[in-house]
Amino acid sequence: MTVMLERPTPIETPDGPPGFEALCRTLLRMEVPDGYRAEVIRGSIVMSPWSKGFYLPIMRSVRIQLEPHAPEGDIVDVAPFLFTFPGQERAYGPDVYVAARGAFETTKRYIDGEALTLVAELTSPSTRGDDWGDKVRVYGEAGVPVYLLLDMEERSATVFWEPSARGYTSHTTVPFGKTLHVPAPFDCKVDTGGFAPPTTEGVEETAEGAGGGEQEPG
Repeated sequence: MTVMLERPTPIETPDGPPGFEALCRTLLRMEVPDGYRAEVIRGSIVMSPWSKGFYLPIMRSVRIQLEPHAPEGDIVDVAPFLFTFPGQERAYGPDVYVAARGAFETTKRYIDGEALTLVAELTSPSTRGDDWGDKVRVYGEAGVPVYLLLDMEERSATVFWEPSARGYTSHTTVPFGKTLHVPAPFDCKVDTGGFAPPTTEGVEETAEGAGGGEQEPG
């Protein structure tokens, strides 16, 4: 009987500082629990829950509205991919992205963040701080032209543009239900109608809130 041992397959990591390469190697090897995704943020591997069901129609709406205005040769999608930023020692998996088609002609499991033209993130209680803080700075420093941030807690849409060494120098915000102008290279409008959480969930949350806490005497 001959026993054949399978040789371990080396995992390629993006060029960058040794610590970042080690984090990417660990992230790509690790078994992420069902229902979670992993990213490299602030020098650590951070796991967060996958989105709630009602996020999917919103992400699809963003994709459909942006697709006719995307630069030639770019892909607009919501499929999960890890985009790396070695200079900032980060690796993110955005909810929606627009990126050069050529960046996906690879056998590697990570995509160069420089290929991105736009990223869109939908906040959750566990990711909101990083979406508003770390990612605004890093996407801007990396030169991603447009960052669209949908704040599901505040029910508002913010678009950042004019990337710089300190993040983005321009942004504007509208409440859900309004139309948001997305600047060049898209120069289009995104209708945020229907982006708010389902009303039944809001009713449940209100009912739970009404049943707890102290009340002032009438």
